[in-house]
Amino acid sequence: MPIIDVAATGANIKSMMRTKGFKVSDVQAACGFNTPQAIFKWMRGDSVPTIDNMIIIADMFGVTIDQIVVVIRI
Repeated sequence: MPIIDVAATGANIKSMMRTKGFKVSDVQAACGFNTPQAIFKWMRGDSVPTIDNMIIIADMFGVTIDQIVVVIRI
């Protein structure tokens, strides 16, 4: 059964932000958050973005959702 590897997905988000030159505040603004806590949770692997936010960050980074989300089979 496929599941999302939350930690690896968070590492991908953090790496893509760094590679593309985005700051946490850039992602925060694009997603419409008042505070950056959600982005830090994503980067730590504590949670993953909602599908709406995943679409936003994939567009920002110029990648597909499949390139952000890491899926493992158990």
